[in-house]
Amino acid sequence: MIFRAAEDADLIREARRGNVEAYNLLVSRWEKRVFNYLLRIVGQREDALDLSQDVFLKAYLNLRKLDDPARFAPWLFRIAHNEAYSLLRKHSPAAADNLPEGAENELPARGTAFPPELSIAVATALSRLPGDQREAVVLKIYQGFKFEEIAEILSTPVSTVKSRLYTALEQLKAELAPVKSRGAS
Repeated sequence: MIFRAAEDADLIREARRGNVEAYNLLVSRWEKRVFNYLLRIVGQREDALDLSQDVFLKAYLNLRKLDDPARFAPWLFRIAHNEAYSLLRKHSPAAADNLPEGAENELPARGTAFPPELSIAVATALSRLPGDQREAVVLKIYQGFKFEEIAEILSTPVSTVKSRLYTALEQLKAELAPVKSRGAS
């Protein structure tokens, strides 16, 4: 990730100079991760696709406002977070705390060697978490961000991020323990 951050910083400098191809390369590097993140937050493939386009357009239009090109990933995911929650608030204020119907059927983005039943159980358990806890899990476990980066994305203290993550992991562990004991491990 360190090499990618350095390369991203170079691409950002080029994009700021008007090199659209450099920005297109940035998009191709990050579009899958941003889409998967948005899908886990909003729960609908079409919404996640639309939001992904909006995120990259806003990022392009505001690229000059990015103070530190090495902080591109947290900055980009902060834009994605804001776009996702704006959409959820439009659907309904209560939706900002929970995924829409049907989101529990989404399987984890990473290919796994786990049985399908376990993947479905994990996705279902994840969808039952409160939105702030689910997002902490997605950013840490699925996206691989550091606590400091998650705090930056969510505009929350690191201690709050850790609390949300550890609480969520305990809930997931408790909910998934019966699945493991049935032999799906």
